[in-house]
Amino acid sequence: MRITLLDNFDSFTYNLVEQFCLLGAEVRVMRNDTPLQTVRAALLADGCELLVLSPGPGRPEDAGCLLELLAWARGRLPVLGVCLGHQALALAAGGAVAVARRPLHGKSTALRFDPRHPLFDGIGDLRVARYHSLVVSRLPEGFECLADADGEIMAMADARNRQLGLQFHPESILTTHGQRLLENALLWCGALPVRERLRA
Repeated sequence: MRITLLDNFDSFTYNLVEQFCLLGAEVRVMRNDTPLQTVRAALLADGCELLVLSPGPGRPEDAGCLLELLAWARGRLPVLGVCLGHQALALAAGGAVAVARRPLHGKSTALRFDPRHPLFDGIGDLRVARYHSLVVSRLPEGFECLADADGEIMAMADARNRQLGLQFHPESILTTHGQRLLENALLWCGALPVRERLRA
């Protein structure tokens, strides 16, 4: 599977890359200060099967080509957004982002989730790593909340457009079942189509 990961200048970016490589992916990393036309051309030339949006500092509106790229990618290819990438998915689709009631950095908290969703296949109790001061405060049309913590959205999905957002960090050692979550995310996004057919 071919993944393009948009790097929003975060220290966790290459932790994500490593996890995807362990799952057998070919990963190309492009920074968010790359011109939009260059990123689009690379996605098309590489035969990209999944666009991943990394965590990062600040707000999605200030993250280079991030929101413009999402406007182009919606409906064209599956997208997985982590932390800042999750917030960007919401904004680009018409949702809202606000300051969290309790900013958390380097904390592990329990997650309440929908066990019927494929993202949580094979996962029991789940604790996740949180490094954020912003949250998605209003879901965009077409998205459903898959998980929450303290009443705040921690995972969301748009099944029609194959877009998945995770506010937490699955690549962190503080997240239990992190690699299984990422594998399930790839399956749900359609980046592992053969295995998905075998599991059906």
